[in-house]
Amino acid sequence: MKYEGISLVRIDDRLIHGQVMTSWLNYIGSNKIMVIDDLLSKDQFMSNVLKTCIPGNVKLAVFDVENAVKRIEKGFEKDKCIILVKFPSTLKQLYDAGIVFDEINIGGMGILTGRKAFYKNISASDDEKRIFKELITAGSKITVRIISEDSEVDISKLL
Repeated sequence: MKYEGISLVRIDDRLIHGQVMTSWLNYIGSNKIMVIDDLLSKDQFMSNVLKTCIPGNVKLAVFDVENAVKRIEKGFEKDKCIILVKFPSTLKQLYDAGIVFDEINIGGMGILTGRKAFYKNISASDDEKRIFKELITAGSKITVRIISEDSEVDISKLL
């Protein structure tokens, strides 16, 4: 489903970081970033650290899943918002709450316990691959595209 004002939905376990976010912010012309993470939403210090990593003209807010659902449903009129999550499981929680995104970008999923190399430097567990399949079946196009200049790779062909 297309949600008003959302320009990019991205899985990146690094969240906001140097070149990559600069690439996407410039490419999209975003003025808002919404980070969705239950643990981070309770950590004011880390939320403030993230805010120091973005340009002053871009607003950042950190939401838990429950409040993110309400905010996404409200829409981002006149905005260009990037939604960032660390893990596919967050998108699964949003899906379970009725939020289905037309497109999802995978930007960074490093090696963690239970994950195996999936595509180049992207790793995923079997559970995460199941989540991808479920989201694709629900209508989401999921691609790997690290920076905006890269060509996108549709992961449905890799699962």
